[in-house]
Amino acid sequence: MTIFPHSAMVLAAGRGERMRPLTNRLPKPLVPVAGKPLLDHVLDRLAAAGIERAVVNVHYLADLIERHLAGRQKPRIAISNEREKLLDTGGGVVKALATLGSEPFFHVNSDTIWIDGEKPNLERLAEAFDPTSMDALLLLAPTAASIGYAGRGDYTMTTDGRLRRRPEQGVAPFVYAGAALLRPELFKDAPTGVFPLTALFDRAEKEGRLHGLRLEGVWMHVGTPEAIAQAEAAIAASAA
Repeated sequence: MTIFPHSAMVLAAGRGERMRPLTNRLPKPLVPVAGKPLLDHVLDRLAAAGIERAVVNVHYLADLIERHLAGRQKPRIAISNEREKLLDTGGGVVKALATLGSEPFFHVNSDTIWIDGEKPNLERLAEAFDPTSMDALLLLAPTAASIGYAGRGDYTMTTDGRLRRRPEQGVAPFVYAGAALLRPELFKDAPTGVFPLTALFDRAEKEGRLHGLRLEGVWMHVGTPEAIAQAEAAIAASAA
């Protein structure tokens, strides 16, 4: 039986260094792509999936993000304040766990953007998630077909969906698309303070509880100002 999450964690605290000069005065989550801030692309997708509450962490130019979110009703927004200290991708979630609740939740980067296939990918994640065998189910995009991505990938995937991280000097066919479904139990005995979420992904991998789902549609890596035009062209083409 599919248990659809009611909550999501949206990471919006980063400095967006590679998006400069756009991020000199604007936080990366508010950089517009196809006429809409990146953050709104994410939150609108969560709202369409029926998510009731989104915890958004803030640090860099936090006041601008809070003002932008002040009027949003769906999903309801809770701010996790990291103004004093940026806690990285793992520490940020640990700080917000009490607000996220005790059930599995979506975890989404505020700058991830994709075009869905026939069925929304968030719905597919929920349908594929098995809490008895998974602590984390990551949405993965094929490196060769992703727009704006030129890296060496993040993971290989076995036939049963378990993930293996790419060796340091190797290549991998899949890149983490910045969206996942996580059990709060993933954070049991997690470090305190600043640490990356990948540390917990690595632990789950060793325990055989890190799984992946191939994205259906097109994922766009909007990491630089130059990548915005590529993403906008892909969005326009999909709507034609």
